Amino acid sequence: MLGAAKKERLHMSKRIEVNDLNVYYGDFLAVEDVSMTIEARSVTALIGPSGCGKSTFLRTLNRMHEVIPGARVQGKAVMDGQNLYADDVDPVEVRRQVGMVFQRPNPFPTMSIAENVLAGVKLNNKRISKSDANDLVESSLQAANLWNEVKDRLARPGSSLSGGQQQRLCIARAIAVRPDVLLMDEPCSALDPISTLAIEDLMSELKNDYTIVVVTHNMQQAARVSDRTAFFNIAGTGKPGRLIEMDDTSTMFSSPSQQATEDYISGRFG
Repeated sequence: MLGAAKKERLHMSKRIEVNDLNVYYGDFLAVEDVSMTIEARSVTALIGPSGCGKSTFLRTLNRMHEVIPGARVQGKAVMDGQNLYADDVDPVEVRRQVGMVFQRPNPFPTMSIAENVLAGVKLNNKRISKSDANDLVESSLQAANLWNEVKDRLARPGSSLSGGQQQRLCIARAIAVRPDVLLMDEPCSALDPISTLAIEDLMSELKNDYTIVVVTHNMQQAARVSDRTAFFNIAGTGKPGRLIEMDDTSTMFSSPSQQATEDYISGRFG
C-alpha cells in the first residue's frame, strides 16, 4: 500500500539507545535513570499510571521537552551513533529526524489538507517544486492510509475532516519530512473505537519503515500494536518516574518479572 515511498524508506529506520537518562524541570527530577534499547522498525509501547513520566520521557527522544523553560537532561540518547544531546547537535534537526504525533489531532485550521501535509517541509525551509509537492502530498497521505478518502478535496481545510482523519492527517504531516522515528503520545485517546482501530492498523503498517514509540493508557492497545513494552511507575507524589521493566510485549503481558507490572497490567492499580 505504501508503494515507492515505502521502498525508499526501508533502510532509514533507526535504533535508539538510551543510557542513564535523567529529566529535570528546574530542580525537580521528573524521570530518573532510564536505560533502554528502542529497536528499529518496531513499535515500542510505554505504559504506566498517570504522572509516571511516560510522556516526559517520550518528549526527550526528540528534545521537545526543551520548549518548557528550565527543562534539561542528563545522560544519553544515541541514534545511529550520534548522541542527540551532544553540544554540536541542533535540536531542530533532531525534531526533523524524530517526528511527533500528539494526543489530540492538531491540523493547522487555516491550511488546506494538502498545505497541512507540506507544513513541516516548508517550516524546514525546503524548496520544492509544485510537481514534487503534489507527489509528496500523495505519497504521505497514502502512507497514512488517508489518500483515497481525501484525494478529491485536498483544497478543503484540514479541520473539515473527522477526528480520526485529522489524526491520520497529522501522521501524514509528520512523515512528509522523512523522519527516521515516529513518537506518538496517546494518539487514540480522543478517538472513537473505529478511528482507533484505523490508527492501530496504520501503526502496524508503518513499523515496516519507521521506529515507532507510543505512549498509551490502553493495555489492550499496547498488547495489540507493540513488539516491546516498557512499564514506568512512580513511588508517590513528588517522586520521579522510573522504568520498572521492559521486555517483549508477549512476555510482559503473560509473565512480567516485577509484581508492580503484573498489578498494573491486571488493573489492580493505575
